[in-house]
Amino acid sequence: MKHSHKGRAVGLRMPRSRGVVSGLLLVILGVWGALIPFVGPRFNFAYTPDRDWTWTTARGWLEVFPGVTTVLGGLLLIFSANRAIAMLGGWLAVLGGAWFVVGGQFAPMLRIGTVGDPIAATDRKRALLEVTYFSGLGALIVFLGGIALARLAVRLARDVEPPGPEPAHEPELVPAGSPYMSAVDQWAPELAGVPSGAITRPRVERFTPSEAAPPAESRRRRGFRRQGADEPGGTSNAYLRRPHPQQ
Repeated sequence: MKHSHKGRAVGLRMPRSRGVVSGLLLVILGVWGALIPFVGPRFNFAYTPDRDWTWTTARGWLEVFPGVTTVLGGLLLIFSANRAIAMLGGWLAVLGGAWFVVGGQFAPMLRIGTVGDPIAATDRKRALLEVTYFSGLGALIVFLGGIALARLAVRLARDVEPPGPEPAHEPELVPAGSPYMSAVDQWAPELAGVPSGAITRPRVERFTPSEAAPPAESRRRRGFRRQGADEPGGTSNAYLRRPHPQQ
């Protein structure tokens, strides 16, 4: 079976043993349905005319045609390793079996004649002829064809090839001491034709030790001085410390 990494067709290949048993049974039943009207009169087990190897239009359309169709479907099931072709064989067998069952009902409408009357003296033999020639034979073919189609529609675990191990991707290591490169610098060759104003570069601010923030104690003292100057009490104290002309 082909897989997605090898081609578009997936799930078409299967082992040939998948439809061998059902295909072989369908071939046997198809041969029986196609040949029994010609050899049955030899054993006094037939419909009229009761002569060996007598061809009629009704026998050709109602017995030989569905029998050959069933044999063809069985052969496709046996020898095909392609799921689609094998399923075609299964459907051919199902159609052949269905025509064995209902073909006699459509024969007058299609003007292909009738298969004749059963050569039987008892009702039991008439029923046996009907079952072995048409209705029972067709139902068994449809049943086996349905089983074959069900088996072909299932995709088993052994039909799937396990995927191979993926190659391990090693992380790219940056040499020690290499300068930092932003995303804009890495894509600089690709952004050669882009205006510089359209490129946003990350803002990096650098501080010297002299520009560092003052210690917490210094900030606390300046806060006290500013607060004392802004309070009303601070203004009156300053008034008392300065010389004031007397009235």
